[in-house]
Amino acid sequence: MHALTLLAALSAAGASVTASPLGPPKLPRSSASDTNPFVGKKLFANPKWAAKLEDTYKSFTQKGDKANAAVVRKVEKIGTFVWVTSRSGLSEIDDAIKAARDEQSRTGQKQIVGLVLYNLPDRDCSAGESAGELSSKNDGLRIYKEQFVKPYAAKLAAAKDLQFAVVLEPDSLGNAVTNTGVAFCAQAVPTYREGIAFAIKNLQLDNVALYLDAANGGWLGWGDSLPLAAKEFATVLSLAKPATIRGFSTNVSNYNPYLTNNTTRPRDSYTAGSPSYDESHYASSLSPYLIQQGLPSHFIIDQGRVALPGARKEWGEWCNVGPAGFGHTPTTDQTVLQNGNVDAIVWVKPGGESDGQCGMAGAPRAGAWFGGYVEMLVKNADGSVKA
Repeated sequence: MHALTLLAALSAAGASVTASPLGPPKLPRSSASDTNPFVGKKLFANPKWAAKLEDTYKSFTQKGDKANAAVVRKVEKIGTFVWVTSRSGLSEIDDAIKAARDEQSRTGQKQIVGLVLYNLPDRDCSAGESAGELSSKNDGLRIYKEQFVKPYAAKLAAAKDLQFAVVLEPDSLGNAVTNTGVAFCAQAVPTYREGIAFAIKNLQLDNVALYLDAANGGWLGWGDSLPLAAKEFATVLSLAKPATIRGFSTNVSNYNPYLTNNTTRPRDSYTAGSPSYDESHYASSLSPYLIQQGLPSHFIIDQGRVALPGARKEWGEWCNVGPAGFGHTPTTDQTVLQNGNVDAIVWVKPGGESDGQCGMAGAPRAGAWFGGYVEMLVKNADGSVKA
């Protein structure tokens, strides 16, 4: 579900690394009247993911590693998004709703359930590791609308006692921006646009905040790609009118740090020349172009997994990157975020689920549990996880 290597992606777009035509990116702040849907709520911690982590806990315990076993116990309580990736997987929504209601009743704490809607026909057109069940050649778009999006929306509409944050079709519009040089992607783009617009229109619910996926800073954050990305997003939103979204998700299933500096987290050398050298700066760099297109400039940023400094030789490495660790815990605290455009740091990709049969040796198919990998994530977890 990811881009080609960075150089290939830029080549396909005919892009070069240049300064933004709008000049240095400014940091527009969202209106004070806007309501951040994450504030005052707990991101739902999926018990199904926690159950998978039990083997990780046992592994550390058997090794006598009490410190990392204790970290696992903390990770189990951290909220993550639930991925809904097929028609048969729609039952994941029912399970999440039941568990979130139980938790909300037990604790009295309002839950926000994070969901990913990910089942477009011709999905993952460039990389292919996360190809899905639907094909545009086999009536896939109609099936997507009628048998996936509509029941998906109906389930959320019936759960008015819960708040939902929905990430729409990760990486799909990234491919539309940079990978139309791939014939399969060029053919898929009209389907992507129509399918996502249909999902947006059908999920206009008071208890749902929609975040259209904007890939990541290493993919779309270069000077020439930023206006192209905003234009593509605007194209999709024009098809969905008068429907709206809350904002955009970035870094989903990727490994970019939220914020780099000269002390605790140095900037990686391959980010030289990019205004989007970390995900916070990507949000800041993209925001002026979104505003120019009349689009919202709110973001949620995935920090479920973060590559350690030096782990990658180039930005285009996306599959089971190592070494990496669990990133900063989900938060809306602006003393951490330091960016008025960012609604929250979240964990969209549940750490431990493989990116595909690539990257580290022994990696299983995309979405399958990768036990050795999650142990690495625990060992390298951010200090906020261990606190």
